[in-house]
Amino acid sequence: MLDEDVVVATARGCCAGDIPEVAAPRHPLEPLTPAEIARAAEIVRGHLELDGPFHFETIELLEPPKAEVRAFRQGHAFARQARVNVFRAGKIGVYRLTVSLDLGEVTGLSHLPTARPMIKLEEFVKIEDVVKADPAFIAACAQRGVTDMSLVCVDPWSAGSFGLPGEEGRHLCHTFAWVRMREDDNLYAHPLEGICAVLDIKTWEILRVDDHGVVPVPTTEYNYETRFQTKTVETLKPIDIVQPEGVSFALDGRVITWHKWQVLIGFNAREGLTLHDLRYDGRPTFYRLSLAEMVVPYGSPNGGHFRKNVFDIGEYGLGSLANPLTLGCDCLGAIQYLDAWLNDMSGNPYKIDNAICIHEEDAGILWKHTDFRTERAEVRRNRRLVISSISTVGNYEYGSYWYLYLDGTIEFEMKATGMINTAASQPGQKDKYAQEVVPGVQGQIHQHAFCVRMDLAIDGECNSVVELETFAEPEGPTNPWGNAFYQQGRVLERESEAQRTINQATMRSWKFINPNKLNQVGEPTGYKLHAGDALTPFFQPRSYSGKRAAFMQKQLWVTAFDPEERYPTGDYVNHSTGEEGLPSYVAKDRPLAGQDIVAWHVFGLHHQPRPEDFPVQPVITTGFKLVPSGFFDQNPCMDLPAQTNGASRHAACCTR
Repeated sequence: MLDEDVVVATARGCCAGDIPEVAAPRHPLEPLTPAEIARAAEIVRGHLELDGPFHFETIELLEPPKAEVRAFRQGHAFARQARVNVFRAGKIGVYRLTVSLDLGEVTGLSHLPTARPMIKLEEFVKIEDVVKADPAFIAACAQRGVTDMSLVCVDPWSAGSFGLPGEEGRHLCHTFAWVRMREDDNLYAHPLEGICAVLDIKTWEILRVDDHGVVPVPTTEYNYETRFQTKTVETLKPIDIVQPEGVSFALDGRVITWHKWQVLIGFNAREGLTLHDLRYDGRPTFYRLSLAEMVVPYGSPNGGHFRKNVFDIGEYGLGSLANPLTLGCDCLGAIQYLDAWLNDMSGNPYKIDNAICIHEEDAGILWKHTDFRTERAEVRRNRRLVISSISTVGNYEYGSYWYLYLDGTIEFEMKATGMINTAASQPGQKDKYAQEVVPGVQGQIHQHAFCVRMDLAIDGECNSVVELETFAEPEGPTNPWGNAFYQQGRVLERESEAQRTINQATMRSWKFINPNKLNQVGEPTGYKLHAGDALTPFFQPRSYSGKRAAFMQKQLWVTAFDPEERYPTGDYVNHSTGEEGLPSYVAKDRPLAGQDIVAWHVFGLHHQPRPEDFPVQPVITTGFKLVPSGFFDQNPCMDLPAQTNGASRHAACCTR
């Protein structure tokens, strides 16, 4: 058994005294610098006295109060504080600390004795090593004809809470296994079906190795790397995106300005990419936007697959798993990258190079009209600013893309790709919960549910949410021709009535307004949520998984702003029971109309895998838009000049 206090690290953190110089923050909402991360860790080490070693889960910026941010002016001094989560080696519980970087002291400390931290990246490798060294696991592999353990791969999955005997009071990891046929072979083509090791990542003890029955290991290779392909298509010619005069955006620290937009770009280990203090032409729109949680419930009750209900943000951290992006591959054109600085388990800062990509894209026609009488045409092209990040969570890639458009529209798009989670089956054998993608390999039906947290600031922080519905006028004197229909709105007054679902029968939608700011037709300025990808959850609401992912039951939640209500599933998701998060927030039934409020939008992907998703899945997308609705007095893009793209050419490829 490995020493319980050993931190299996990938050694990415900077050593003490070797902290790189990074420019000091120029805005109070900028993420912590590497020096600030190291200082926060040093302060905690000097303050926290525990009987035994402890590790750092999170060191991140404690965002200052809104009033301080609003009062900030460039060049003025501002305070810097950090949130720090630490946990003891071998012990359940998390210590939460607030650290003043200016005073060099801990200003707040609490202990949550039953909380579990996120599973850290450094622990991934150790989990695999511990499982592969276990005699029962080795024996189960041998039963399937696999004896070379160097080719076996074990993926760490969060274990959830299922009330199973012997799992109480633990911090568990539940695993699935695959095997490569040779070095760098695609392991997901060869599931070691039925073998699920369960281990305690506090004591590094294997509780048990569940063997749900031997299924032959599929041995046919299905590889995706270029070097494994026997031929490649040579008919596609390059598409080059060029901006000979440079880009139209500018960065001052982490504050970007583009067209009439201004936004601060943040990043943290849990949420990854965050946007702050968004303004259009100087007017505030949203104070903070982030992808606050995602959960992937699988639909198979067979074997150990019932435990596949992973919260990739709350249980692992999307930011900590971000990719270093590559120029000319992940983003095309004239690219500006931003690095991300996070902490390892020792509290040392480490860098993810090029974690954030910023660039511009053409976005088609913005507006056009031809006067058919005069044959005079006016057309304007649209473009968007793209701010993106891509994270690899085990087998899957998640690309988070925020788009800002010329007309004030904001869009979020999730691009999901990577490798479907595979299981083995008898070739040709039907499984009602899965689709066979190649002979003997299946992908199970599942969903990807995302929850975006939107801290509203429509022309200021006194906002309301209006629910809009469309009705057909009843037949009769008011509708003599049977064609009449109208839209009707109501303000969601309290949290008890602001837990809403999509209703296609009434084309239900929601508008975020400032009741104190009116446009030229006397209506409140606002933004409308275009919610197009509603999910119907299929787990039972009172099941273990259903209670933990209760936020999935609604497409919109609205809460009064509280700086501590940051995540729809609560602060500590590993082994959570569902008692924290959005249901507990709205149970307070606080007033919402004309208040500082937060909207939470739930959307996602309903994914029944298909053969085309293997050996690697083409991108599938989901998302939503925030569209100005009465925010402007007219089309805000009337001032765009008429332009013709000089680089466009006739293709001259037609033949008679």
